[in-house]
Amino acid sequence: SGNVAQYTTEKVLDFGGKVVTLSDSSGYIHDLEGITREKLAYVLELKNVRRGRIKEYAEEFGVEYYPGGQPWEIPAEVAFPSATQNEIDGDEAKTLVDNGCFAVCEGANMPSTNEAIDVFLENKVLFGPGKAANAGGVSTSGLEMAQNFSFDSWDREKVDQRLHKIMVNIHKTAYEASKEYGEPGNYVLGANIAGFKKVANAMILHGHW
Repeated sequence: SGNVAQYTTEKVLDFGGKVVTLSDSSGYIHDLEGITREKLAYVLELKNVRRGRIKEYAEEFGVEYYPGGQPWEIPAEVAFPSATQNEIDGDEAKTLVDNGCFAVCEGANMPSTNEAIDVFLENKVLFGPGKAANAGGVSTSGLEMAQNFSFDSWDREKVDQRLHKIMVNIHKTAYEASKEYGEPGNYVLGANIAGFKKVANAMILHGHW
């Protein structure tokens, strides 16, 4: 229920989705009815102002709270691990697959173990690796630098539009690389190859290769 999870929830709501879990280091909540914008506003105040624990959400809205647990056992179509490294292991990945999860999008640095990634790929789960799917934070920092250099200030909508274009291009580049190298839709392969080629080409242009 940190920053990434909060704004992921907002985006899911924008696209008509339903978010049913949020977690922190103490445990997770399961809201069967879904986290509405009003409930999300409560989370923002809880986490960013009062620095409280997600358990308080359960107490406020009368939903289930699971201390010490992680939400990957809850049936869902899409999972967004957004906290720490290695938070989804192989067994938890199998549970997600068995419960009907068809897409996993990383919102943190390597939140899925290698075993978990293997499970996702073997079961044809759409898997967005952090190096691609979580590139929005670094990209936004670049947009902030652009504003500083131009002595300009963009509103949230303009920043979001620029970021959207960047993320669409990242997806296109990763997918095209995966297709070129024989595994269309394998975004792990595609992101790795596309990232390597970008760095290698830059080194060549600078005379370092």
